[in-house]
Amino acid sequence: MSLLRRPKIEAKSPAQVRAMREAGLVVARTLQLARGWATAGATTAEIDRRAEQAIRAAGATPSFLGYHGFRGSLCISVNNEVVHGVPGSRVLVDGDLVSIDCGAIVEGWHGDAALSLVVGGEHGPAARAEDVAVMQDTETAMWAGIRALFAGGRLHAVGAAVEGSVRASRAERHRAGLPVSYGIVEEYVGHGIGTSMHMDPHVPNYAVKGKGPVVPMGATLAIEPMVTLGGIATRTLDDEWTVVTVDGARAAHWEHTVAVTEKGLWVLTAQDGGAAQLGAAFAPLA
Repeated sequence: MSLLRRPKIEAKSPAQVRAMREAGLVVARTLQLARGWATAGATTAEIDRRAEQAIRAAGATPSFLGYHGFRGSLCISVNNEVVHGVPGSRVLVDGDLVSIDCGAIVEGWHGDAALSLVVGGEHGPAARAEDVAVMQDTETAMWAGIRALFAGGRLHAVGAAVEGSVRASRAERHRAGLPVSYGIVEEYVGHGIGTSMHMDPHVPNYAVKGKGPVVPMGATLAIEPMVTLGGIATRTLDDEWTVVTVDGARAAHWEHTVAVTEKGLWVLTAQDGGAAQLGAAFAPLA
């Protein structure tokens, strides 16, 4: 979708937002489990198989499995893979930078979220300082973008906040003696979500011209920055799904599904609803 076309932001009723929260909780719990499964020696296919079992055991359906022919319930992207990594025979090793993206459907409503991690832990002997930095700073940027949302606000404030956060984090890393170079991927952006996994509008993770449409109360959006340790150019592998950086730089990806409520924000795919990060802006529906 061209960013020049005026997108529609669908507003959900409180009952519909609550229904989406059920799907969001399945995603949150599955990602927490997947974090524990992503250990040295595990294959990405094994992690995916266990995730599918967990999603179905919760009474949900994987959003990704079969989506336009996708062959997994998770997207698992490793090192220079940015997004849409297809689970398979790849064996994880300590020090790998891994992004895990999960979607689930409950009674027709979708939840979608992603996290990044370093296999063996960010304090493990194989962890690279720059990988830990981009992982942490991408998550920080996601929360900055989420906090830029409010009813009556403008959509493009999200991208401006994400880019501003990435720039500030990079400057702070340089001051601390870690001269990282960050690139914000532009080809893949956030999106509306509801009865479909991908809906209008597209949500850029970078500053763009114009303020964008007004965000209505009841909007539900997936905010998902992807940041590399190098350039922003990407290509798709022969599997027709896995997106990698052209320059081989590693990348991180974080995502949450967020509802804009009358009083603030409710992060539908965070187990605490976003309370720890949002402060006074945290406003779950009763």
